[in-house]
Amino acid sequence: MNILIAILALNLIVILHELGHYLVAKAAGIRVLEFSLFFGPKLFSTKKGETTFSLRLFPVGAFVLLEGEEEASDSARSFSKKPLAVRMAVVAGGPVMNFLSALFFLCVVFAVIGYSSMVLGPVPPGSPAAEAGLMTGDRILRYDGRRVYQPSDFYSFMAINNGKPSIIQLQRGAEKKQVLFVPDIIPAERYILGFGAAEPYGEESTLVQYIVPDSPAEAGGLLPGDRIIRLDGQPVSTKKDISRLVQEKQDQPITVTVLRAGREETLQLIPRLEQGTTFFDTGLSFRTLRGGSGMILKQAVVYIYSVIRSVVYSFGWLLTGKVSLTQLAGPVRIVSMMSEAVSYSPTLSLILLNLLNISALISIAIGATNLLPFPALDGGRLLLFILEGIRGKPLSPEREARISMVGFVLLMALAVFVLFNDIIQLVWG
Repeated sequence: MNILIAILALNLIVILHELGHYLVAKAAGIRVLEFSLFFGPKLFSTKKGETTFSLRLFPVGAFVLLEGEEEASDSARSFSKKPLAVRMAVVAGGPVMNFLSALFFLCVVFAVIGYSSMVLGPVPPGSPAAEAGLMTGDRILRYDGRRVYQPSDFYSFMAINNGKPSIIQLQRGAEKKQVLFVPDIIPAERYILGFGAAEPYGEESTLVQYIVPDSPAEAGGLLPGDRIIRLDGQPVSTKKDISRLVQEKQDQPITVTVLRAGREETLQLIPRLEQGTTFFDTGLSFRTLRGGSGMILKQAVVYIYSVIRSVVYSFGWLLTGKVSLTQLAGPVRIVSMMSEAVSYSPTLSLILLNLLNISALISIAIGATNLLPFPALDGGRLLLFILEGIRGKPLSPEREARISMVGFVLLMALAVFVLFNDIIQLVWG
């Protein structure tokens, strides 16, 4: 059921995109030959006025067919006979509809649960954030010179910098300050003991709260309530100290001295190698704020701008090799993420809010990606129209068809790669 809801939500985003093309075309007086839900062989169709509305076999996406869009037409109502500005508006109508629908989704979510801000919540003592001098209530403005609008901006820039020391500009009251921020890098391959601490930082991070099943900690006899005080005779005061010494020891036996019920106990543990993904420990949390309708609308627009900018950045990082093609998420992983958003929601209202939230993000990403200047995307067609405006005449239909075909082949090859990559990521992680 969760997957079905996610597929329907993703299809709704694509249908809204095509509806944008359809509405602008109708407003411009262009004859719409067909509006189809899904692709493949036709299951059902009905004609209303001059447009055939159809339902097709494969439940993915939608498309709009305009007269004069794919073949020559002398009709005054054909797409190809309309002025340049009208044709550009029709092509841009899809992405614009994505942005408008995302704006509506976000306004609903922000009105109910508030919106993310760059204002810091509690800063735990001993965390990288505290060591950098960041304080509760600080508003982060820039990360390494780049403006940040959403917490996701902060984490994206930190990841693309590979966690290197970076300058953070912040607002503290009426004063602007700069601090050097160095996140803790947790490597993809790491040795673990397998316990959870009472606190992530500080003295309480050496106090064992729970034991991971089938872990070295369980095998070695570590118990909840134990306080780790030494590893191989070396005193430790934080979990960061423990992690550092465990990485140095790797898979060699390690003597763990704990304080248990007021007495010292000595245990022998053998760290285990864990395969994961690299992530960065910051100690940061960001406040969720609330506001009136004007502020909600403003924050929704800011969110949309932030995601559009992230798509542009990601495209640039992809071209420069900072981001791998394997990090692209296709429809399979998108459906998986949407399904998880549904499954983690205990109530119907939270299911709807989480779906609206992730649907807004995906809708913006689809709209922005379609505007990239790549053949076979809306942005590629807009680029051809801009060239037409500069040249004063359109490209020949044959040349435009060749460009579109090359773009389509490349796009399909990318789609197949992303699809298989999605499956590999989901099956093998």
